[in-house]
Amino acid sequence: MVVLACCNHKGGSGKTTSAIHIGACLGLSGYRTILVDLDPQCYLTRTLGVGEPAPGKSTLALFEPNMTLDKIGPVRLGAFNVIPSSSRLTKRMRTLNNAIDVLWLKEIVRTNHDYDVVVLDTAAAVTVYSLNAMVSADYLLIPVTPEYQGIVGAEQTYRTAETIHKRLNPHLAGVFFLLTQVDARKKAHYKWRHYLRMQYEDRVLMTVIRTNAALSRAHADGTTTVENEPYSRGARDYANATDELVQRMGLRNTNAGSAP
Repeated sequence: MVVLACCNHKGGSGKTTSAIHIGACLGLSGYRTILVDLDPQCYLTRTLGVGEPAPGKSTLALFEPNMTLDKIGPVRLGAFNVIPSSSRLTKRMRTLNNAIDVLWLKEIVRTNHDYDVVVLDTAAAVTVYSLNAMVSADYLLIPVTPEYQGIVGAEQTYRTAETIHKRLNPHLAGVFFLLTQVDARKKAHYKWRHYLRMQYEDRVLMTVIRTNAALSRAHADGTTTVENEPYSRGARDYANATDELVQRMGLRNTNAGSAP
């Protein structure tokens, strides 16, 4: 079982889009996959056409004692399951101000369930929820647009991950960058792609996600571009990125052809 957190302190990086489409690719490949929306703005939840649930059926419940993923009752979608977010996470965050409050998720996402992959999506900010995700993760994926502000946010996230690894999560086995919204026609994109690869070498995935309008289309039935437009550029890019991640994480597929 692998816990993969998607984080970037800078918004607009394609973080939630990446979490959704990588989750879909994993699910369609036979991995039992669950997405957990830790963003109080509920962007992943809304993108998938899932209404805001009762608090006890949302990620809000993960910050209560004696909770498990299965007790919440995840929403089952086409390729994966999802635990939707709640706008009440904002109010709950005000009470999570103790040092140990970054540890709520760690045991919950690592035990007492049958999923092969848990994908944690976070807000574009340093919050107790994003820190919980990093503390819980085996691997961290940092989606990043090849532009100045995007690179700055990604590097800040990387430094946060280094601190988490040293002090709170020695089991964080890898931090990877995924270049998103790449436009080969832009010289600036080439420059920042080159910079990132020179600076972080093999931590940058070889696959890049090119600009593609299909990725921005939401589907009310909870399906994704990977399922609805599998031959689109965006679907193919995320399929390749997922294959690369699977290899890097050493993830074994013992459930090929099974439903999530």
